[in-house]
Amino acid sequence: MITYKCLHHVSLTVIDLEKAKEFYSVILCLKEIPRPAFDFPGAWYEIEGQQLHLIVEPSSQTIRQDKRLSSREGHFALRVANYYDTLEWLKQNEVEVLEKPNGKSGFAQIFCADPDGNLIELNVDQKEL
Repeated sequence: MITYKCLHHVSLTVIDLEKAKEFYSVILCLKEIPRPAFDFPGAWYEIEGQQLHLIVEPSSQTIRQDKRLSSREGHFALRVANYYDTLEWLKQNEVEVLEKPNGKSGFAQIFCADPDGNLIELNVDQKEL
């Protein structure tokens, strides 16, 4: 049996690190943290005790070719404080979104993608709308 303490980090591959860093730092407002001096470029972010790791890998097989937003493809989810404030911020910053405020999951969801097409879900409990 495995006993878990928490989700430690999610790693995503990106092609253009500067575009990715602008998206995650400026648009998603994540805090960049120090990263070990690996022999490949990347960036790390802290999210309430967990981490997001960006890894530059131009030949990655995981970067989606079809950039359409979909809630059914692989993604990670971040819980946000306010659905409508988050939605307004993303729209002000011209981020394409897929809104799902009334899904069967019980979460009010907003899907968006980073510049490389990695999908991100931002959600709140529907009871908090």
